[in-house]
Amino acid sequence: MSPRTFPPAPGWSPDGRRIKAELDYGRGPEKTWVYDGLRVRDGQQVTMTAPSRNSVFYQQFLQKLEAANPAGDIYVITDNLSSHNSLSTRTWLEEHPRIKHVFIPVGACWLNLQEAWWRIFRKAALAGQSFARPDEITQATELATAQLNRRARPWIWGRPAPPTRHLRRRYIYCL
Repeated sequence: MSPRTFPPAPGWSPDGRRIKAELDYGRGPEKTWVYDGLRVRDGQQVTMTAPSRNSVFYQQFLQKLEAANPAGDIYVITDNLSSHNSLSTRTWLEEHPRIKHVFIPVGACWLNLQEAWWRIFRKAALAGQSFARPDEITQATELATAQLNRRARPWIWGRPAPPTRHLRRRYIYCL
């Protein structure tokens, strides 16, 4: 996510004509990355925003995941991003044996249940929004995460089985 670099234009001028403003669609220097983790067992989500996508912020996110899951092993299913497999991250993971990385194959993001949650998250937090500053993105992320966690349910991979068909009448033929 990146905040827009232009102020919103007013819709109409005092004389009733639509105002035409030149828009700057440049991304600008400020960007915000959203890290997130889905606990499949109960559908709870952990999110964190960061100004950069590097090993330092990824390790901060892993610490947040570890704090949110105080007991048991934590399996992080992730893609092959360089910050996920860097030397500093691997060294950090050696000091935290509860966290285990599982890398999905390249081009198989549909194997990750997180992708379905991203679709729901983008609709709840980001759709139709226009952010002027990175802290607005952080606020929208925290608010949407809290709202989605209140109605969280366990995640199941695949579609549910179709309902069984019950016939109203049963005919018996005698020969």
